[in-house]
This record gives sequence, C-alpha cells and structure tokens, in this order.
Amino acid sequence: MSEKKPLGKDADGFQKMMRKGDYAADFSGQLGLGIMGNIVGQMTYFYTDKVGLAVGAVGVMMAIAKVIDALTDIWMGNIVDHSKGGNQKYFKWMIRMTIPAALIVFLMFTVPSTGTLGLAYVLVTNVLLTAVVGTLIGTPFSAVMVVRTNSQSERSSMGVLRAAANYGAGMVVAIITIPVTNMLGGTQSAWIKYGAIMALIILLCLLICWNNGRKAKFAADIERSAAGEVVEEEEAVPLMDAVSMLFHNKYWVIVLLFNLITSVTNAIAGAAGTYYCKWIFGNDNLVGIIGALGMVATLVGFIVSKPIIAKLGVKRTVYFGVLGAAIVAGIRCIAPTNLKLYFVMGLLGSFVQIPLMCLYGVLLAMAVDYNEWKYDKKLVAVSSGAIGFGNKVGSGLGSVILSAFLVLGHYDPTLTEATTSMRWAIYGFGNYLPLVINVIMFLVFTKFDIEEKLPAMREEVARRREERAKK
Repeated sequence: MSEKKPLGKDADGFQKMMRKGDYAADFSGQLGLGIMGNIVGQMTYFYTDKVGLAVGAVGVMMAIAKVIDALTDIWMGNIVDHSKGGNQKYFKWMIRMTIPAALIVFLMFTVPSTGTLGLAYVLVTNVLLTAVVGTLIGTPFSAVMVVRTNSQSERSSMGVLRAAANYGAGMVVAIITIPVTNMLGGTQSAWIKYGAIMALIILLCLLICWNNGRKAKFAADIERSAAGEVVEEEEAVPLMDAVSMLFHNKYWVIVLLFNLITSVTNAIAGAAGTYYCKWIFGNDNLVGIIGALGMVATLVGFIVSKPIIAKLGVKRTVYFGVLGAAIVAGIRCIAPTNLKLYFVMGLLGSFVQIPLMCLYGVLLAMAVDYNEWKYDKKLVAVSSGAIGFGNKVGSGLGSVILSAFLVLGHYDPTLTEATTSMRWAIYGFGNYLPLVINVIMFLVFTKFDIEEKLPAMREEVARRREERAKK
C-alpha cells in the first residue's frame, strides 16, 4: 500500500485512507457478520421442526442466550480496549475469533435431539457464538470505522456498504435457507450440510477482511507520526470509569438512545406487517408481495444514500429519516384500512429509512471523537460494545412491547375476524407507535450539534498532540 499513489484529502481537509479494495474487504467483513447473525435467527425453526425440541423450552434457551449476549458487549469492549497492539489490535481480535466462529456455526446444527442435553447444547452454542465469539469480532469491527479514517465522507461510504452488506446477508439467508435445506433432503443431516457451507462462507468473508486489515494504515497513526508524536498505546481505563465517561458524553447517549429505539421499532416492524395483512386486510399472503416491493425501494435507497448524506450532512439526514418515517406512519393513521395507501407508504417507509441505517457507524465515530476531545481517551471498543448492548436490548424490548399491545387488545388467534380491540392494538403498534417514536427521535437529535463543532475539536486535539510531542 505504501507504494501506491497517495489518495489526497477530502473536501474537509482530512487525509483519505480508503481504496476500492479496502471498501470491498470491509464489505466482506460485514457480510460475514451479517450471515452469522441471520443464521441465528433461523435456528428456532430448525430446533423445533427438524430436531424436535420443545417449542417453549427452546424459546427460554434463546431468551437466556440473548440476555447474556446483551450483557457481555460492554465487558468485551473493555477487554479489547485493554489489549495491546495499537490500532491493529482490532484486526488481531478478529483473526483470533474467525476460526472459532466458523466452527461454532457448524456445531450449532449438530445439536442432539435428546431433550435436556439438546436444550443445554442449544444454550451453550448460542452463547458462545453470539455473546463471546460474535461480540469479540463485531465490537472490534465496529471500532475499525472510527480509527481507519477521519474523513466523514469515507466513514459515510463505509456505513452505506456495511448497511448494504448486512441487509443483503439477511435477505440471502431468509431466501435460500429453506429451499437449500429441502433440496438437500430437509432432515437435520441436510441442515448440518447447509451449516458447513455457511460456516465456510463466513470464514472466507472474515479472512478477506482480516487479510486486508492487517496491512492497513490508520489515520490516527499517520497524523501522530506527522506531528512528531511517538505512537503509544492509549492508557486503558477501568470499566466503570469508562462507562461513567460515556454517560457524561451527551452525543454518545443520543447515539445509544438512537440505536436502542430504532432496534425497538425494527423488531416491531418485522412482525407488524404479518398481523396487519392477516387481520386488517384479511390475507397474510400480502406480506410476501409487500416484502418484494420493499426490496426494490430498499435497493433504490442504498443507491441514493451516499448522495443524500453528502448533500444533507449527518444531522439533516437523520431528520430526513425520522421525519419521513413519522409522516409515513401519520398518513397510515389517517386511513388505516386503505390497502393501496398501505402499499405506497410501505415503499416510502423502506426508502427513507435506508440512509438512516447507513449512519449508525458514522454517529458512533463522532461520539468517539468527542470522547477524545473531552477526556483525551477515545474509548473506542467500549463505546462500540455499549452501542451493541443498546441494539440487543432494543430488539428484546421490541418483542415485549409488541406482546403488550396484543395482550391489551385481547388478541385471539383462533378468531376468523379481528375484534375492534384487536384492530386498535394492531393500529397501535403498526401506525401510532412509529409516529410517536420518530417524533421523539427528531426532538432528541435537535441536541446533536457535534457535526458543526467537530472540525474545531479535531484541531484542538491536534494542538494537544503537538504540545505533548514538544515536551
């Protein structure tokens, strides 16, 4: 890479670091993580319908694994921050966990059918994959966006590609899992073969990412060397002190709320369409049609996300997403039984949310930059881990909220037609809740004024480094 022509600087004056191969490798890493995460989402069906384990017991095991997974993010992030190796330590953690990740993905499908033993196996393999191995790959991978480049434009490009990779992984896993396993015989043995194939694909994707990353140059290291400062390990911060610092960073708190609340709405939206089509429109097969059209809107959203972010900036892109989603939900509130309107609003809703999805990593990077300005500590990995905690808690909370609406609406799946209370419950979580939540998020983000302050903060951080180098 040192022999290649320098990339120059972006419009804001920051050194560009990312070439096409770097973007491709970063995309590959997110694709591997996305496949791994979405396979977990398919496992409940496998455990119950192919292995024969009890539905309720499987649900309990998966819930326990989810709780443990959420609780380990901050802890694992702190472990990464305390490790040695400079900015290369993030890729070192990835390579340490890559082979274990592929192995555990395969082993998840070899669950024994014996009741108690099988359930214990389900719990252990899910905890190992999500709470340990997955976290020790995902947290450093999130941190890479922060340290790889200081260019907002390059961070935005990485965000777009990561969102596309994650979404694409979800679509591929959802589309091919059942047809492929049925083609292989439909038995547990067929699923084991499928697991082996997916494990190898995950291994390949993560190795491509690591191989590129181990040769990568990092913006922070280049800047410090240019300033004459010796590049040293950042002093590790005790876990509780780090958490305290994060909660005194209002921008990080806003990003945490953003991830938590969007995870809640995404979890609810994932199920809302099925209830809406079945009970309001009387045909749950409409879900497939809406999903197919939504894919088109999503594809368009990914194509135009980069220009939208470049034109509007980070904060106004967030406004575009949350206010757009609020307007879509508000229109559905006005005419909740209009099928054509529901279709159109669904397409618009999918479209306006995509640029927002592409900003998750960018927003985190800005909050980490504020950490460095305020504390002289980036706290990169623990910041990323705490955001992961918000995502996972939000997903679980979304399921709880959805269940609460159904309980309040006296939901009865044995009926042939929805009661008035059932209809209002579905309107509640399908239309009114997204409207309220997105308006709240807009109000919260009016306090996110770091985008305007960031250039001055970075200049001050650079001056501090120069002063330290002279001493």
